[in-house]
Amino acid sequence: MLDLNFVRENLPLVEEKLRARGLDPASVLKDFRSLDASRRQSLEAVQRRQHLRRVDSQRVAEFKKREKQGTATPADLKEMADLINQAKMDGDLIPQFEADAAEKDLKLREILVGIPNLPHASVPVGHSADDNVEVRRWGTPPKFDFTPKPHWDLGPELGILDLERAVKLTGARFAVYWEIGAKLERALANFMLDLHTREHGYTEVLPPFLVNSESMYGTGQLPKFAADLFRVPHGEKDLWLIPTAEVPVTNLYRDEVLEQARLPISLTAYTPCFRSEAGSYGKDVRGIIRQHQFQKVELVKFTRPENSYEEHEKLTHDAEEVLQRLGLHYRVVTLSTGDMSAASAKTYDIEVWLPGQQLFREISSCSNFESYQARRANIRYRPEGKNKTELVHTLNGSGLAVGRTWVAILENYQQADGSVVIPEALRPYMGTERIVKRKQ
Repeated sequence: MLDLNFVRENLPLVEEKLRARGLDPASVLKDFRSLDASRRQSLEAVQRRQHLRRVDSQRVAEFKKREKQGTATPADLKEMADLINQAKMDGDLIPQFEADAAEKDLKLREILVGIPNLPHASVPVGHSADDNVEVRRWGTPPKFDFTPKPHWDLGPELGILDLERAVKLTGARFAVYWEIGAKLERALANFMLDLHTREHGYTEVLPPFLVNSESMYGTGQLPKFAADLFRVPHGEKDLWLIPTAEVPVTNLYRDEVLEQARLPISLTAYTPCFRSEAGSYGKDVRGIIRQHQFQKVELVKFTRPENSYEEHEKLTHDAEEVLQRLGLHYRVVTLSTGDMSAASAKTYDIEVWLPGQQLFREISSCSNFESYQARRANIRYRPEGKNKTELVHTLNGSGLAVGRTWVAILENYQQADGSVVIPEALRPYMGTERIVKRKQ
């Protein structure tokens, strides 16, 4: 969420950034100007009448003193009576002005909640993913002397991926992994967590997979994206299945003040993620690219504002190194203004090459949210030597999406005989060098 004073004082800039996102400023900002002006008028009326009441009460006290001493004139007594009547009128009006200001404040907050983050100056302006800008590539695509298969053929043929039984158990967009397929998923998660904790300096945390509405609000999923979530009624309140570990991990410090010496804080978590995929009907229906449940290793950082873009680069490289260790060809792109999430100020997508599908597929989004989430979740830090607290900057990215890494290994390391070679970095976790057809 953006700061009210910032929006008020920088409306032309906010409107420009909204247009860069492909949005109509009038539909987003609505009647912000008139509401803000009316609210300020009501607040000024309250302050003005409160000040006059204080001055008038002093005058009434003087008149009462004169009356007690027998020195008050008829004019003094009349003025005192008028002041007392005015005080009663103000006493009735002040709550009305306060209620009006509170109502306008609530409406302004609703508008502020609906304003997306402002894109950083380095973000390319565009309308869609077609306007994303490639930053770099690593590695080269594997060469095959046969036509490589997609994972939705390889997995079932090897007997390690079962989509039909998943449909029986739950429905579409769920998966069952068998034997070494399940072990590969677990091995990938352990490999990623070990890399990030042992070499990249992250602290592992295992958060709840259900969170309250306040947590969803803090990271920006609520209220706008409720349709994308799985809601679980629980007593008088709702709980929500997490769409990503970003939600519980970022909210660990909600309503807290961190000491500057602790920053940056770098956390990593492996969790299942649950998404309704609202609006994605008909997209990626084959295989396990777009699931209602999938597993992911998440990277989350809390930083000082002046260091957040440096930490953003580090976080992105930490995610990239997973693919490098696994020998998987990928590219990094900067998302355009029209392709970024509402909460992000800048996002890099890491896209892995999938030879069975002959395309790059996003496997991690690494974003700097600046103070957008921290303001919603009220996460602050205390700068050294200062009494006033400031908002931290929050960052996160997948390090990586485990299921899509599973897909990338099957498609990139497939062999002509239908087997799949295990990347060397994973062999200590797998206890084997190759995936062969499972015996039924």
